[in-house]
Amino acid sequence: MSPAPGHDRRLVVWLSLAQLVTWGSVFYTFALLLEPVERELGLTRAQSSLAFSLALLAEGVCSYPVGRWIDRGHERAVMTGGSVLVIAGLLLHSQVRSATGFYLAWLLLGAALAGTLYTPVFAVVTRRFPQDFRRAIITLTFLGGLASSVFIPLSAGLIAGLGWRPALLALAAIHLLVCVPVHFLCLRGAPPPASAHAAGGHSPATLLRSAPFLLIGVFVVGMMGITAAIPPHLITLLRESRLPEAWVIAIPATIGVVQVLGRLLLFFFEHRFDLHLANRLIPLLIPLALAALIAGAGSPLGGLLFVLLYGLGNGMLTIVKGTAIAQYVNRQHVAALNGALGLPQAVARAIAPLALGLLWNPQAGYRWGLGLLLAMGMVAALALVLAQRRSLLPR
Repeated sequence: MSPAPGHDRRLVVWLSLAQLVTWGSVFYTFALLLEPVERELGLTRAQSSLAFSLALLAEGVCSYPVGRWIDRGHERAVMTGGSVLVIAGLLLHSQVRSATGFYLAWLLLGAALAGTLYTPVFAVVTRRFPQDFRRAIITLTFLGGLASSVFIPLSAGLIAGLGWRPALLALAAIHLLVCVPVHFLCLRGAPPPASAHAAGGHSPATLLRSAPFLLIGVFVVGMMGITAAIPPHLITLLRESRLPEAWVIAIPATIGVVQVLGRLLLFFFEHRFDLHLANRLIPLLIPLALAALIAGAGSPLGGLLFVLLYGLGNGMLTIVKGTAIAQYVNRQHVAALNGALGLPQAVARAIAPLALGLLWNPQAGYRWGLGLLLAMGMVAALALVLAQRRSLLPR
């Protein structure tokens, strides 16, 4: 038997470059824009932060129709159009003079992200490389994971040197020179829509009600809640654990590096292990990290275990979440199915940090909140195991 065809490495590298630019210049640059925008527009921190929540909501609302268009073979138009919308959003942002204009810019950017970030590009490589999509996705997330390392200093330098309005124009120019050509030139010749027979006779509407999809939804949304809740509270949480200040700063700074390490390990060594066993074990690293943090409160060893387990788990979890639908539900409608989880994930991402804050109290600190997140992590991991057992695809 001839070996299964691999993925087009050159295409995946170009798509990864576009991911790095989009994540870095939009998603990670927002935090750098908060203070200068607040000063010029006279906004409070709550008012400025609302813009990002609106972007997440817009991304979630648009994810399902975007997925349907990709499944119908329109991936080139979707991702090129998404990049053009990013440019339009950055240009609009550079000219805003009021809170209303600021919110409109981020609603537009949120809609643009629905057509340019991981969910659509994962669907593109899954449709193009059905026998090797997982390794393509690992490459995409590895390079995308470097976005903050590249663009936080780059955007900060542009804002400091040019001012925030010209900086946004410069970022729009980078999109015009990189992302639009990549998506327009590289995504020619999209696979045609699958016939009903090729899709196993299932329509997206039927698959949305299937047990494997619903269980993966519990897994994805639950893990999103955990990974969204931790970062905004991590510094305070570590200080509350009575760790030395040097550890409090070092631990969050190290997580990103460990995430990239986790993806590298998966890329080079996952072929040595059973894929489905790996999918069962990787999500367990998140609750194990929380358990280490709870049990080792005040101990540098507990902090180190948390960094190692959470960083590795979160880094590899992106691949598990991005491939679970294609592995256990359906590959022909993968874009629409992943898109359908966009809005629930956006809601979880918005609510989880607030909920963790509300569960904090002066006596117990974060103990109850961490306990709830630990329980959520176990439920989410179990849901993926059950989805595997109810899989609609042969294994």
